[in-house]
Amino acid sequence: MPYQSCVLPIKAWAEEDRPREKMLLRGKQHLSDAELLAILLGSGSREESALMLAQRILNQAGDLHELGKFSIKDLITRFKGVGEAKAVAVIAALELGRRRQLTVIKDRPMVRSSQDAYQALAHLLADLQHEEFWVLLLNRANRIIGREKISAGGMASTVVDPKIVFQRALEGKACGIIMCHNHPSGNLQPSQADIALTKSLRKAGEILDINVMDHLIIAEKGYYSFVDQGMMD
Repeated sequence: MPYQSCVLPIKAWAEEDRPREKMLLRGKQHLSDAELLAILLGSGSREESALMLAQRILNQAGDLHELGKFSIKDLITRFKGVGEAKAVAVIAALELGRRRQLTVIKDRPMVRSSQDAYQALAHLLADLQHEEFWVLLLNRANRIIGREKISAGGMASTVVDPKIVFQRALEGKACGIIMCHNHPSGNLQPSQADIALTKSLRKAGEILDINVMDHLIIAEKGYYSFVDQGMMD
């Protein structure tokens, strides 16, 4: 006698327990991370429902933050039941969430501390597996008027061209900038190259009357501020 799966498909569940129906009935805020992921996956397999597959993915990833580091290949190779179409849907949704943070800053939040600057950029850099260099553009009142990616590199470094940094600042009519890059290794200490770049850009900013206010190094578990550590003197 052929094996018969005992897993009930989601369609056989009570309506209020199905992720899609639950969202329609109760709203998106009432769904768990696994239920939202199950909607993206669409279906499971003979051995497990879409929700069970979603829970397995999240359990192995750890959380959504860690899942954001996965590639399409990671999902396909690491999780039975995830094919190309499901993997693409999940990665696309995660990327949309990331890009949402790049939309125009309408309320122009004020930067009063390194923590404010960190909050404005952390979600863009903390989970990357390669280095990127960004600048926050500030007006005379220290309100954020833009975020610009200057460069992207490998796991250990990225090349920063000062001309591009200040070209973006001038185009954005910024009075001040805060530099920021990430360390995928998790090490928050600045390298000698980081220190030299900071000094060089600060001197260039003085000539152009653009205040280089701080340089943040972001890693998964926090950040390093040159200002907070007395490194901008």
